[in-house]
Amino acid sequence: MLDSTEYRIPSMRHKVSPAEWQARVDLAACYRLVDLYHMSDLIANHVSVRVPGEDTFLINPYGMLYEEISASSLIKIDYDGNVVLKPEFPGTDYGVNRAGFVIHSAIHKAKHEIACVAHTHTWPGMAVSTLECGLIANTQTSMRFAHISYHDFNGVVLDLNEQERLVRDLGDNNAMILRNHGLLTVGNTIPECFNALHRLELSCKTQIAAMSCNSPMIKVAPEIVEATYQNYQPKTRRPFGVLDWPALLRKLDRIDPSYRD
Repeated sequence: MLDSTEYRIPSMRHKVSPAEWQARVDLAACYRLVDLYHMSDLIANHVSVRVPGEDTFLINPYGMLYEEISASSLIKIDYDGNVVLKPEFPGTDYGVNRAGFVIHSAIHKAKHEIACVAHTHTWPGMAVSTLECGLIANTQTSMRFAHISYHDFNGVVLDLNEQERLVRDLGDNNAMILRNHGLLTVGNTIPECFNALHRLELSCKTQIAAMSCNSPMIKVAPEIVEATYQNYQPKTRRPFGVLDWPALLRKLDRIDPSYRD
């Protein structure tokens, strides 16, 4: 872990505002949780958060495992990909992954109400992304995403010209399936974004499991699916993550609190 003497990243706490430091701690926690719940892909993929009060966002250094991410290891960049603040990495010089910058900067720049963006390459997410039917609203959990967005595959996302289409396809939804690619969720807060990612991943897992049984699936009436979807919307309930995030942080603190460094 990062608290080892041979690989200790100097604390960034004294270099940033209290609001940014809190964002860093929560984002580092999110990375650890993505890994803990088996949604990471070695050093690939990203979770980003907008720095409060700035036109910048925090993202992971390309070369670190999610289980290594700490508050001080995150890189701050602007919407053009310029590094604004970068930690000292002992023995190496990590940068920002190009695809991560293109995807995440597109959403942060276009949608200022969104604080956090998460993108994964899990096997259930990638499997569902290849199905013509997409995500099927056949469980209560998956009905939360009954109006999920889709983005057609056009190769590795390295071209800035892809950004407009990404934002357009996401629309006002908080989740999107990148066809032949993976999953993406957004949130007004980090806890909200992680909650959506966890539930979307669970929805994909249950769909693949049900389809693998080679037995007809029960179909739910469209009006019931829609009513269930509406029950998950912000106007009908408290924001997602409010209750579970403190418990998840306690879990991380019991396992390894070094994400706070």
